[in-house]
Amino acid sequence: MAIKNQTQVSEFIIIGFSNIGGIQGLLFTLLLIIYLFTICGNITVITLIYTHRHLHVPLYIFVAILSFLEIGYTAVTIPKMLANLLNNKTISYNGCLLQIYFLHCLGITETYLLTAMAYDRYLAICNPLKYPSIMTASCCFQMAACCFLLGLFGPLTQIILLSKLQYCGLNKVEHIFCDFAPLINISCSDTTLNFSVDFTINAFIIVIAFTCIIYSYVKIISAVLKISTNEGRKKAFSTCGAHITVVSLFFGSVAFMYIRLTKNYPASYDRIMAVIYSVLTPMCNPIIFSLRNKEIRELLKRIITRKMKN
Repeated sequence: MAIKNQTQVSEFIIIGFSNIGGIQGLLFTLLLIIYLFTICGNITVITLIYTHRHLHVPLYIFVAILSFLEIGYTAVTIPKMLANLLNNKTISYNGCLLQIYFLHCLGITETYLLTAMAYDRYLAICNPLKYPSIMTASCCFQMAACCFLLGLFGPLTQIILLSKLQYCGLNKVEHIFCDFAPLINISCSDTTLNFSVDFTINAFIIVIAFTCIIYSYVKIISAVLKISTNEGRKKAFSTCGAHITVVSLFFGSVAFMYIRLTKNYPASYDRIMAVIYSVLTPMCNPIIFSLRNKEIRELLKRIITRKMKN
């Protein structure tokens, strides 16, 4: 992705976790453990689903794709955070814009994928007779491909506008990685258009996706309440529990980070929200899908028991 350099700076200095003093080594170790756990956890979920044919159903296909996304999402941000803690704080101009592009590309893809997963649960519970003929494996992969395609094109307008800004020698980014708002804030150009477009696109994507998810769950709740037995209602809700938890974590942190009503937020606020959505949420996802999903939980128990016996 070739990006024309229209600024007076050739690289940025990412301030990162400033003023942490003697706990820098501890933070590095903690972040590295979280990163390795996130990668291993998501690979475990993908492997379990891939190697067990009874899990080759739409619900788990979407979970495997989500885990794949989380691996890419953390790979875009956490390694640079680790390098920053080792005092390698510089990143090239093009490298910074590429990091922003892939961060938002994968984030937008995940937004649409979570929406597709809500639609899958809606069909499964509200139209169980038609569900097998509509939501086939082929349909799952087609929906996932559409999510990736929308993700690829989603941040292009913002990236193009960002690449036109000038910085007049200002290159210190008050954040833990490159992102739209921190770069817009240090530009010496008129950033009114960037701010407006950034808010409009982010709000549109988040509000539309979240509205679709809420609509799906209103229909799901309505259908579940009509089930006569408590066991039937519990079983129906159990298939949605993990998805609802992930949606709440993801949309909550992303909305607070990217739907901005004012131009400037405290740098500490941005750092905290960035850690939540780029580090903690991806770490929690494999835990959520393992502990809240009965089939994956039981499968993991059998594998661990078998390993211990051997």
